Amino acid sequence: MSTKATGSAVEGGEQILDEQPEILTGVESWQAGVGAGLLGAVAFGAVMAIVAPGALTAAIPAMYGLTGGAAGTFVHLAHGAILGVAFAAILRARPDFGSNLTRATIAGAAYGVVLWVVLAAFVMPVWLSAVGFAGAPPLPSFDPISLAGHALYGIVLGAAYPLLRR
Repeated sequence: MSTKATGSAVEGGEQILDEQPEILTGVESWQAGVGAGLLGAVAFGAVMAIVAPGALTAAIPAMYGLTGGAAGTFVHLAHGAILGVAFAAILRARPDFGSNLTRATIAGAAYGVVLWVVLAAFVMPVWLSAVGFAGAPPLPSFDPISLAGHALYGIVLGAAYPLLRR
């Protein structure tokens, strides 16, 4: 934490300086990406826990040689935060999108669909097969429920990002 010297009183002809902590203003783009990504991952994870609990309890943790719902939830949230930072980097290149709620939300929805196509449909099936997970989905895996979850992630991510940047 940095401090800022402020003059407050004069004693015997000398000004006394008080050290006060500087208040941080604004949130860095990457920080907003982490926060928005976590919010999106929580929304997606809540839906996944209801409609496809095996993804959280088995498939996602299996990618890293782990088991159980707690591990799956942790990994899912970590993925959400990391992908949120990547989204923030994209929006930094397009400030007209990153500062506008509607545009950021639309960009987030599109980003969620791209993540679904690349990561859920192709990368995850290959990864799960490579680690020997018996329940690996087919390649490609164009699951409409997964599409809805990734779109929800993107919508929440996109809507939260400009709000957290303020």
